[in-house]
Amino acid sequence: MAMKMWRKPLDWEEKLTQPATIYIIENRCKGCGLCVEFCPEGVLRISEGFNQKGYHPPFVAEPAACVGCHFCEEVCPEFAIHCKDSTR
Repeated sequence: MAMKMWRKPLDWEEKLTQPATIYIIENRCKGCGLCVEFCPEGVLRISEGFNQKGYHPPFVAEPAACVGCHFCEEVCPEFAIHCKDSTR
């Protein structure tokens, strides 16, 4: 259950996460699924199609749900995901 605060912190706006655009380099992906498994908002899903290596790369299924945490980018062992904040 979320805790309600009786006042808003002075740096509240700085601490809010900004949505990001997720770019996937499909042919670099090896289909491990770490990005899908560890996305806190369920933004990514494994596709039905294959890449050039024969793996199922992820795709962005829920772009509006992205909170810009960049965790998918961090856990990808093949550096196949890049996130760009929408404010930059």
